[in-house]
Amino acid sequence: MFKKLFILLITLVIGGTSMASDWDKTFAKSDKVYVQKVNFKNRYGITLTGDLYIPKNKPNKKMAAIAVSGPFGAVKEQASGLYAQTMAERGFVTLAFDPSYTGESSGEPRNVSSPEINTEDFSAAVDFLSNQDYVNPEKIGIIGICGFGGFGLNAAAIDTRIKGTVAVTMYDMTRVTANGYFDSMNEKSRYELKETLNKQRTEDYKKGTYAKAPGLPEKLTGNEPQFVQDYYEYYKTPRGFHTRSINSNGNWNTTASLALINMPILAYINEIHNAVLIIHGEKAHSRYFSEDAFKKLTGDNKELYIVPNANHVDLYDNLDKIPFDKIETFFKTYLK
Repeated sequence: MFKKLFILLITLVIGGTSMASDWDKTFAKSDKVYVQKVNFKNRYGITLTGDLYIPKNKPNKKMAAIAVSGPFGAVKEQASGLYAQTMAERGFVTLAFDPSYTGESSGEPRNVSSPEINTEDFSAAVDFLSNQDYVNPEKIGIIGICGFGGFGLNAAAIDTRIKGTVAVTMYDMTRVTANGYFDSMNEKSRYELKETLNKQRTEDYKKGTYAKAPGLPEKLTGNEPQFVQDYYEYYKTPRGFHTRSINSNGNWNTTASLALINMPILAYINEIHNAVLIIHGEKAHSRYFSEDAFKKLTGDNKELYIVPNANHVDLYDNLDKIPFDKIETFFKTYLK
């Protein structure tokens, strides 16, 4: 009886939502949490869609909550949902959400990235969680995975309501777009890239459509860089494939790169006062993003944790390598 009343209560409290009836995730469903599909708007009027995970052993007091998003080009049914469900099993209210213009969230045109709007998406998730009767608005944290690790740090730099931030296997999407991998691009090559993208804008307007950027290959030749092979084995195989995921079954718009080139998102992370935990794999090609970001952070509540023998994609779904115990301890320490 209590469980039935609890489900009804949650439905009434959230309002305008529906219970998730079909399991469409890339990970197994837990019997320790309730899952609720929810909608909320960001500051630009874009409706975001998320999955809310609530522990079945919910205490009779307001709870700490965590918003989760990423990786870049993924959907909430992939890695972010796994993180959200796992942290809900450990006693937190969690919200895995699709960023603007992707997945089940709204925004036109589709498959567009924006450093400003994707940062805002985290704050919109905090808006939503802060207004739930069973959440303590003073105990809210975020987890950003891959490209949303960078956006998450940017959100923490502007949104003081975020009391703890975990950035996992982080990409700085603005840096890698403007400078290339390992900062291999110079000003001349960056200018040439901008020329190409702006010419494409003209063509897109003329045709009334948006040209697509290259995505992951449909088949591997064996000559791809190892990290591309790692991405393929997650996004293009039953391990992590999802039809709504850009990386599994689509492409970003080519001109989406323009905003990323001109807006470095980590400029003010030295001003983050609240706690930050950065987690990266020892063998990840992207490790330098986290190491460099950590050097900018100040205060004694910041930590960089390197996972031994883990590559970039291991931290998407490898339960033997994702340090959930450490993440749990971090949030229980700083969302107290």
